[in-house]
Amino acid sequence: RTSKPVRICFTPENTDRSEVTGFSPEGRRESCAEDVPPNESEAPESSDARRSEMSQVTKRALEQSLKNLLLKKPLTKITVNDIAEDCGINRMTFYYHFKDIYDLVEWSCLEDANRALAGKKTYSTWTEGLLQIFEVVYENKPFIMNAYRCISREQIENFLFQLTSDLIMGVVKEQEQAVNTTIPDKDKRFIADFYKYSFVGIMLDWIKQGMKEDYEEIARMIAITLHGGIANSIRNFTKA
Repeated sequence: RTSKPVRICFTPENTDRSEVTGFSPEGRRESCAEDVPPNESEAPESSDARRSEMSQVTKRALEQSLKNLLLKKPLTKITVNDIAEDCGINRMTFYYHFKDIYDLVEWSCLEDANRALAGKKTYSTWTEGLLQIFEVVYENKPFIMNAYRCISREQIENFLFQLTSDLIMGVVKEQEQAVNTTIPDKDKRFIADFYKYSFVGIMLDWIKQGMKEDYEEIARMIAITLHGGIANSIRNFTKA
């Protein structure tokens, strides 16, 4: 399969690095998100929103640097100094946002997948949402494979569980309304967990095998297997 372009660029091509890192081209440190004093005339809500936005920009710049470095060497060989140097910031700015490199890895995984799942939590599009989870993992293959090898399987599982849990629970709730019935929350959670564990298990096996199998075909087979399954599960619980 021909690899798709890796989506690791979060700033326009001609953007000055100083705009996202807090440093001037000459290396002089400018104000970063964490040390910009609020404007006294600015409303507290506006100041907080600005700080949050600047923090997100800095985090994405750090994510970009990490992914750049992962194309050159494994995660275990990358240091905070490496990331800070590539990003054009100092170590303290890194630690302001993340406690360590693995914290950055986990944040990056969630950010990538949340972007892929945006607006894909309804029944008519949830299979597209699952496909896009595959896509975002495949497009960031060097990053994900490094993370899979260097952090525990439990962390990867928890990451994938977190992604799929809300997606599938949203579908369960929607189908509950579609079939015009109500089941207890514990039953809804059981149904969501059943499908969640199935999907995560398939994806982990795909990652373990080096992402060699066509993920579009895997997603197609999952969609066929699950078609109508959630609605039927809800009906079955009402009869139990």
